[in-house]
Amino acid sequence: MTFCLGIKTKNGLIGLSDTRITSGNETTTSKKVFTVNREKHSFFIMTSGLRSVRDKAITYFTEVIEDQDANFTKLYKAVNEFGNQVKIVAKEDKEYLEESGLKFNLFSIIGGQLEHDKVPKLYLLYPQGNWIEIRRGTPFVIIGNTGAGNPVLRRSLGYEESLDYALKCAFLAFDATRISANDVDYPIDTVILENDTYHTIEKRFEQKELEHISAFWNNRLKEAIKVLPAEVLQKAFREFEIV
Repeated sequence: MTFCLGIKTKNGLIGLSDTRITSGNETTTSKKVFTVNREKHSFFIMTSGLRSVRDKAITYFTEVIEDQDANFTKLYKAVNEFGNQVKIVAKEDKEYLEESGLKFNLFSIIGGQLEHDKVPKLYLLYPQGNWIEIRRGTPFVIIGNTGAGNPVLRRSLGYEESLDYALKCAFLAFDATRISANDVDYPIDTVILENDTYHTIEKRFEQKELEHISAFWNNRLKEAIKVLPAEVLQKAFREFEIV
């Protein structure tokens, strides 16, 4: 499983992904973020699904970018091209994968800003090669393990928030997922793209760097529960109401 999250705010984009590839007795990790930083061309791709499909599609797409970078002036054009490469991989491998009991299931989050984009854009690309744009109404998208992270973001995140605040929300969504699933884990990779900078900043964080944040959040949640104004719930302990 995977946890990849993209957030769009009025100030730019945030991306966060885990690196767990397999779980159980043996675990392996690998980077799930691909970034491009060229002059006025900056974007990132995060993927969830079969690693072999991801690597093949990224390899094909990299060759296209190297040969035709000047043709992509808006991010949706690059997204269309990556979708084309996913379709090519599907034609080459999907039948054989399904014969082996494996599902062709590559989902991608693509975010960035190219020279003719007025603001950074964020897209969710489906395995079929079609996409939707992530907008301010629900300014985030998760692929992979979505169950635990969604409530955190829906309760806390809005389009008007700062990038610093959005990154904190992204970490808490990951942390909730990590606690709930044994196939999502550290290290994590983050990407940040501020409006009109055309440069994606990528960083990796190990558990020892961030575990104090997780401990702080856990303690604050416990304290919040203790002082919750929930006197009405005491009725649950009484079989009969006292008149």
